[in-house]
Amino acid sequence: MAITGEQLLEVFATYNLQIWPMQILAYLLGVVGGYLAFRKGRLSQRVIPGILAFFWLWVAFLFWLPSSLQGFTIGYLFMAMFAIEGVLFLIQVMKRQLAFGTYSKTHTILGSIFMLYALLGYPLLGLAIGHVYPRTPPFGLTPCPLIVYTFGLLLLTRSKVPKRLMVIPFFYSLSGVVWISIGIWEDVGLVLSGLVGVFLIWRRDRKPEETLPLDGSTPQHSNWSLDLGDTTNEK
Repeated sequence: MAITGEQLLEVFATYNLQIWPMQILAYLLGVVGGYLAFRKGRLSQRVIPGILAFFWLWVAFLFWLPSSLQGFTIGYLFMAMFAIEGVLFLIQVMKRQLAFGTYSKTHTILGSIFMLYALLGYPLLGLAIGHVYPRTPPFGLTPCPLIVYTFGLLLLTRSKVPKRLMVIPFFYSLSGVVWISIGIWEDVGLVLSGLVGVFLIWRRDRKPEETLPLDGSTPQHSNWSLDLGDTTNEK
């Protein structure tokens, strides 16, 4: 990938100006997704995967595709990866396999940290190192903050996460090493979210007795929870 940090920042600057005011909608969707992740019920099972599908498909066709057409050849591969992940989340909207509202303190804390980092950490750290808007990656509408946010939400599930949902986010998170090497230090969080997120989800999901059922019932061994409301009867 023959691109420098300055060139990438200029891409972000042009992109931010072109898509305004989509950044506002992205933040609203991000907050809604984070709020619903602490609730039980059918609403979060449909809305959160729908939000993620929107973000992943947006990045595929409105970030990577234009970049590819302008000469960033590997962008075609990234476009395909993000489009596939978007379709996988669309399937989750219909299947409702993801149940949110984790009862694990560790997963809740780290999931919340990842979401906050995606929403606020990227722009604040960028500001601290001189990456001032519009030369910053907008939340939800560029790959790296989106992946950190995705792992944050997946950590807040109380059902097993289908492994296919983690393959693309994990492998792309490793590309953070490349972005860090050209000066995008904000992507330290990208690498950590992939490594930590996949490890914690895998460790939890390999123990069936620690995985909650999709109907929202509480296991007898649970002695801690963070739930903003009982929504098991939501349609």
